[in-house]
Amino acid sequence: MNVSEPSASAQPTPGGPPPVRLLITDDLQRSRLTVAFRLILSIPHFIWLTLWGIVTVVLAVVNWFATLILGRPPAWLYGPLAAYVKYATHFHAYLHLAADPYPSFDGTPGYPIDIEIPPPTQQNRWTVLFRGILLLPALLIVVVLNGNPNSSGAGRRSYSYTGGLLPGVAVLGWFAILARRTMPRGLRDGAAYALGYGAQFWSYALLLTDRYPDSDPMAAVPGLPVRSDPIQLELSGDLRRSRLTVFFRLLLALPHLIWLTLWGILVIVCAVLNWFATLLAGGSPQWLHGFLGAYLRYANHVYSYLYLIANPFPGFVGKAGSYPFEIVIAPRERQNRWKTGFRIVLAVPALILAGAYGALVSVVALLGWFSSLARGRMPQGMRNAGALALRYQAQTHGYLLLLTDSYPYSGPVRSGGAADTDSRPALPDVGLS
Repeated sequence: MNVSEPSASAQPTPGGPPPVRLLITDDLQRSRLTVAFRLILSIPHFIWLTLWGIVTVVLAVVNWFATLILGRPPAWLYGPLAAYVKYATHFHAYLHLAADPYPSFDGTPGYPIDIEIPPPTQQNRWTVLFRGILLLPALLIVVVLNGNPNSSGAGRRSYSYTGGLLPGVAVLGWFAILARRTMPRGLRDGAAYALGYGAQFWSYALLLTDRYPDSDPMAAVPGLPVRSDPIQLELSGDLRRSRLTVFFRLLLALPHLIWLTLWGILVIVCAVLNWFATLLAGGSPQWLHGFLGAYLRYANHVYSYLYLIANPFPGFVGKAGSYPFEIVIAPRERQNRWKTGFRIVLAVPALILAGAYGALVSVVALLGWFSSLARGRMPQGMRNAGALALRYQAQTHGYLLLLTDSYPYSGPVRSGGAADTDSRPALPDVGLS
């Protein structure tokens, strides 16, 4: 994702990087045996996490009163609360296949997916007092990233997670690892993004920090790879938003949504023709590639406008280079006929993740709508989270339309011009991306 000023990857997040830092030393290698039985192996941790969680609730209430009186969390409360957040992060990284070693039961530092929580500092008593209310917007993002916990059954004893990016990544990663003994880099980084935001959320909720959780994937995940995919995003323009057009955004987007629907009917016909042509000739005809590419660009212009990722009113033809949110599509190239023949089946995993990312961009748009009305600007973290979601959906739709046979990359990426402050060598991209 190439980003122009203000850059989502090169510019620091307002207020500096998140104080709760995600640390990644995972090498992507996995044991097929432990992955196959991961849920069973996690049962002791489920039990321990529940028991520790009960104690944490009591300590959190005491910490709230103490922080409200003293202006900072006492060290004797901070220690066990921070250890709980670390342990929960380790366990969920193990459960969701973002890491492989069996985690300890005490949150000991050094796990392949770890977090670093700053020491206790002075906090604003007003934000402490209303912490429960202030958490609500971040809670929506946590749910779409980490899934929604559900209890079911007559006795309400069955516990599971539904929806969310993290459970989707785990399911797809499970199959990929059993096939190749390696967790695809994109899936691991997608899981890391969800885990990192979750750690920020719980650290803020438990008063370990007074910095609000940052939804920016560029700030949350260290060591992001630099990629140049056949379908990639170039994001430019500033974060300012017109309050008037934001308030009526859905109404203003209505002509585009109607035109997009009409154009989409013709696209279905062209997509079928393109499938037969690519299967026979080994490549998409130039006129079909151009027509479908224009549709994909236009659709993303419309959705980036609708979801407040961009501000200008888009044109109606999907002209390349005409919008701040630009989907760049590589020229047509030869494609594998086997991949073409089974394209719909192969796209199913990507469509599952595209649904999870769709929930993320919807929540970002909802929260960004209120923020833009109040402040006249879209928060950078939300803008970048929404851009990540739309970029993945664009790659998925481009893959379905046979604009490329490169599989969508499921994790956040860093622009080619951005300096990567993480000195660790880049890991290989494997499998499902």
